[in-house]
Amino acid sequence: MSLAAMLLASASTVDSIAQAQTAPEPQNAPADADDRGGNDIIVTAQKIEQRAQDVPITISALSGKRLAELGVSDLDELSNYVPGLNIQEQSANNPGIVIRGITSDSGSSQQGPRVTLYYNGVDISRSRGSYQAIYDLERVEVIKGPQATLFGTASAVGAISLTSARPKPGFSGALTGGYGNYDQTLVSGFVNAGSDVLAGRVAFEWKTRDGYVENLSPRQNKELYAQDQLGVRGSLRYTPSDALTIDLIGTFDRQKNGGTPFVSRALPTQDGPGNPFGRANLGGSPLSAQVLGNDQLGLDRKVYDVNLTASYDFHDGWNFTTVNGYRKFDSAEVFDADGSAAWYLEFAEIAKGWQASHEGRFSYSDPHWRASFGWNAFVEDNIQRVPFSSEEGTFLQCAGRVIPNLPCIDTAGVVQAANATSQLTGGLATQIPYSSVFENGGRNDSYSVFADTTWIPVPALELTAGVRVLIEQRKSTFFARVPRPVLNPAATSLVPGQVDTAGQTYTTQESYAAVLPRFNALYRFTPEINVFATVSKGRRSPVVQLNAALAGGVPRANRQLVPEEIVWNYEGGLKADFGKVSGSVGVYYQKYDGFQVSVTQPNGTAITQSAGSAGNLGVEAELNVRPVRWLSVFGNFGYIKGGIDKNNSFAPTFSGARFRLQPEWQAAAGFTVNAPIGGGMRVFATPSVTYRSRIFFELPNSAALSQGPVTLVNAKAGISFAEDRFELAGFLRNATNKDYLLDAGNTGGAFGIPTFIPAEPRFYGAQLTARF
Repeated sequence: MSLAAMLLASASTVDSIAQAQTAPEPQNAPADADDRGGNDIIVTAQKIEQRAQDVPITISALSGKRLAELGVSDLDELSNYVPGLNIQEQSANNPGIVIRGITSDSGSSQQGPRVTLYYNGVDISRSRGSYQAIYDLERVEVIKGPQATLFGTASAVGAISLTSARPKPGFSGALTGGYGNYDQTLVSGFVNAGSDVLAGRVAFEWKTRDGYVENLSPRQNKELYAQDQLGVRGSLRYTPSDALTIDLIGTFDRQKNGGTPFVSRALPTQDGPGNPFGRANLGGSPLSAQVLGNDQLGLDRKVYDVNLTASYDFHDGWNFTTVNGYRKFDSAEVFDADGSAAWYLEFAEIAKGWQASHEGRFSYSDPHWRASFGWNAFVEDNIQRVPFSSEEGTFLQCAGRVIPNLPCIDTAGVVQAANATSQLTGGLATQIPYSSVFENGGRNDSYSVFADTTWIPVPALELTAGVRVLIEQRKSTFFARVPRPVLNPAATSLVPGQVDTAGQTYTTQESYAAVLPRFNALYRFTPEINVFATVSKGRRSPVVQLNAALAGGVPRANRQLVPEEIVWNYEGGLKADFGKVSGSVGVYYQKYDGFQVSVTQPNGTAITQSAGSAGNLGVEAELNVRPVRWLSVFGNFGYIKGGIDKNNSFAPTFSGARFRLQPEWQAAAGFTVNAPIGGGMRVFATPSVTYRSRIFFELPNSAALSQGPVTLVNAKAGISFAEDRFELAGFLRNATNKDYLLDAGNTGGAFGIPTFIPAEPRFYGAQLTARF
């Protein structure tokens, strides 16, 4: 039997896993700390505390403890253990979050997300501001299917909710130090102190690592994909009475990471033909500091987040909760889009923005009814600015071979196109630098009211109906500075299709409204087994797309209204928890109208357009078996058959294409040993195997821009001493050192030279933790 078949046969859950807790227990706590099955984890997907088993929607949940057992230390690693989830972290500035094969990763300020990323109850889904380090968490919930009633309009295909550990009474703390290959270092920990009335908690994580792709360019100081990330979080909890709880949380995240290894296979290096798994030569621009903002490739990103939540039980069964958040992000990433040593396609992306959110919610509960209703206001204002740097002769030669028999880069890795300007000017000039910039902006205001009611006519049956009514105003801006090239003055720009706005910033806006319902049913056959069914509507906001075009040689605003994307989701499933055995299985069908795709134009810009109708049919299953207290065996799998509808006359180019980053099969399996060995000591280990079938990186699909099946082996194991006061653990990721691609195509693909990004190689190291 193949490895993939064995994984699928195990059917599965990743310990959906974890145990519920008010605040996280020490990682890898003893096996007898919590003996419940995976479906007993307490979640808040429906804005109330419930066992995962009692939620009539498909949800995968992992506690902070379980994340530590699996060795999950970054957001993208989470997707290895949740069926139907795939997170591609091209950089902290550009995460692609895929739920059930539908991705949400556009950096345009004018486009809305499909997947809601929630941090402590507040939507942080704007792509360039969404990445969040996952240290000191209480739990992560992955809620699948449209959840507009519960999580807002951005959750067209699902939501990921991150909940940080809250302060608790007493004094406690932990400090972890780690070291691994590629000079990985880790320092993290928390300190918690307080009383029943007032408690505080400070947590932090600092991670550094050398890059795993060597850069041959003499202009670059860092290897590619080097990492330097810092996160700090401060939390206060005020509980003046049993009825009132107020939480104030402030978070700072900073990344100063090395450049993304966009490696060309078409353009050689000194080592020979381009190889995404070998050494790269990303030269960047010699004018990078003044044109792109930094003389080094890489990311400089800062995020500030403040959250104020209050919950008040003011009458029998009645509660009022308000959740308020403000988030600001400022990122600048310099990248080499041609993937070679040539001064050809050198870009930066500068993304800045802020968002503010306020929600008020009343809720009521008694044995026969649960209900909630409230309002939400969400405002965001952000820009995406993209400067471009090139040398005119090099660009013309690499893009169009204007001089016969002069290669862009020869087989020895020498940039022969650098001689083009001298030949084209008869020796009058050796270099003619060229730069341009375009900027898109988006101001999006969204106001909604929502209501959700569950009727419980008998203890075995729950019927739920909910709706969100939404009004939004979307305002878009566009500016471009695009000079005429010196070597081709008849052209309006060096890059075909770029249009100068003559110093103007174009502006346009539109208002929209929507009604988004959901209907759920849950029936308990026994206290251990229930079935559920749900119908829900999701919506990705329309795009008020604005750029520039020429009309009679004169620049003008080019406004394109891309209709909203609507999805209807139908699913049903079964959940069971017998203590030693727990799991779930679900089947879903999704139908899309106006499916939005992001298409990179030959000028390097990305636009949104509708690809017409699309659909998804899938199955997801999770299983956890605990035969004895010290052993837990887990597994999961997901199957998706979907894509753009065939014979699609609306968008024939995309007809029949599978969705970007969508594997047909996905699975994981493993086990956790957590056993005392006497003398206040215990051993623990969690090895796991994950599998993913072929994915395509672009629409329309191309075999050259895809990654075949990938199987990864990961593990974490160690020993603790002195009743868990000290712990020594080792970790291993991608144990077989599998070469596989993280992404392909990218900006270079629009110019006919796609680039390829290698995924992480084998990582290993050790960590020492002290608790007090």
